[in-house]
Amino acid sequence: MPRCVRKSVNVLLCLVAVAGIGWSGREIWQVWQGRHQIDEACAGIVPAGRVLALSPAGGTLSHRQADEGTIELDAGLPQDCEIFSTEAGEKHGTSSGERWFFTGTVGALPEQSVVADDPLEELVDFYGDPTYPVQPLGGGVAGVVGDTGVMVQLPCPKGRSNGVPVTDLWARAELMDPGPHFTEKGQLSAHDRQTLAKAAVTMANRLAERLGCAERLPDPPSDIPALTEGPVPAARADGTCAWYGKAGFSRRPGLPDQVLQSRTDDRLWDESCGLVLSGSRARALWLAGTKDHEHLIGPKRPGQYFVSLHTYAGEEATTIRLSRTDYDEAEPGKAGRSSEEPVWWASSECDGRPQIHTMTAAYGYDDLMTPALEKVFRAYVTDVTERRGCSQVKFPAASTFHSEPDAD
Repeated sequence: MPRCVRKSVNVLLCLVAVAGIGWSGREIWQVWQGRHQIDEACAGIVPAGRVLALSPAGGTLSHRQADEGTIELDAGLPQDCEIFSTEAGEKHGTSSGERWFFTGTVGALPEQSVVADDPLEELVDFYGDPTYPVQPLGGGVAGVVGDTGVMVQLPCPKGRSNGVPVTDLWARAELMDPGPHFTEKGQLSAHDRQTLAKAAVTMANRLAERLGCAERLPDPPSDIPALTEGPVPAARADGTCAWYGKAGFSRRPGLPDQVLQSRTDDRLWDESCGLVLSGSRARALWLAGTKDHEHLIGPKRPGQYFVSLHTYAGEEATTIRLSRTDYDEAEPGKAGRSSEEPVWWASSECDGRPQIHTMTAAYGYDDLMTPALEKVFRAYVTDVTERRGCSQVKFPAASTFHSEPDAD
């Protein structure tokens, strides 16, 4: 190679090397700065490496600069931290060039009351988009996978938070409205599901260590499946709604013909089965009943008529309110109906822990079908309590299954 050419090549290689060093140095700085932002916002509870591995975590990271949105364990639980990314912002076209993409939240039980499903809160998407019921995480971990993140629970019978005893801890890792740029067919990617699950487990274990809890969660399963789309015909009911399909309820006039279901997992603190009427069945029911219920507004969307069934376990079961009214509560060891809403509850005990089972009927649908729902609720509660090996089952009295609340 001629000397002049060799010299030119050497200069070029030097320039490439310098550029490479500069580029890698910038990357290293961004990673270090990102870790610093996450650790500062999340008090070392959230694993920074997991957050940096999420799809929307590119570019420059920053965190919420406020009392809310940063974790301060000394201020009590729950606490959360909020992380921003310039790449997420650029992909979504935000004017600021950054976007809130991740939230890590930790808390402890007992906490504020849990309110049963609202008769006006429809179970399927209002605009007709696919509905994906949450699914159990599995793998020996008490946890659920939703459309944006993962939540886990960890027992902590001797833990304390700011001097207050706690019974269980929980942690949630989630993406904030990831949108089409960071999803696959409307769902989290397999990589992000796995990363969020590992982050949530690590968060729960780190919080347990800080609060003096002896228990630790195992690693989450290595292959977390995508959520399944619903609703599906009642003939295909399985998992939490299998009892409905086996009993043939959908063949009875006026009862739901579709289900929203998940896999069963007796570790879960909240397990549910949703029953919905297709648009044609709801319309036919309404037309048949309007002469006796002239005040009823006809269903305008599939799923507007529904029945929502839940089983709350353990500490969660001691805090259930049937409506947003403070005194309208479900009590372990008893059963009845809300004094204000079409919501019923039954109770049982499983492995020494209380369970509350609730049923919410949609407004309008309750006027037409309440008497028929007694058998549906009994069948649901019987299935759950037999599967979980529960005893001391209490059902609401038959007199509570009327169109209007009737004190038990």
